[in-house]
Amino acid sequence: MTDLTLRHATLDDLDQLAPLFDAYRRFYEQPGDVARASAFLHERMERGESTILVAEEQGQLLGFCQLYPTWCSVAASRVLILSDLFVDPQARRGGIGRALMRAARDVGRQAGAARLDLQTAHTNTKAQALYESEGWALEEVYRTYSLAPDGGA
Repeated sequence: MTDLTLRHATLDDLDQLAPLFDAYRRFYEQPGDVARASAFLHERMERGESTILVAEEQGQLLGFCQLYPTWCSVAASRVLILSDLFVDPQARRGGIGRALMRAARDVGRQAGAARLDLQTAHTNTKAQALYESEGWALEEVYRTYSLAPDGGA
């Protein structure tokens, strides 16, 4: 990991980034669709709706994280949602996920965010261990609910 570079993704990264994003979505039991992944990322980048950080080594993208800005009315402040974090399975256990999380924290600090939030599957214990080792605290006060606009869950 000596040549690892962390940087903001650009549209030029889509050919490498989309398959990583597709693998991330498949991890969460979504059907594989690289074209859909690419279109989704392209739209977020073009509209400036998210910040995507990538980990690159020798011209190869090995992982990414995606942050979405929002606001917290209670704190009357900006909050960033770390929505996506993924490292290529072949590159895991080398500190890339940790480096991306630290870079995300730096982005939050630079944006003046009150905090960063994230969600993960209850069964994703490896990720939970990483988050907790980086100082993230499990939310135990609030519950999260979801509702699809058509009334489904």
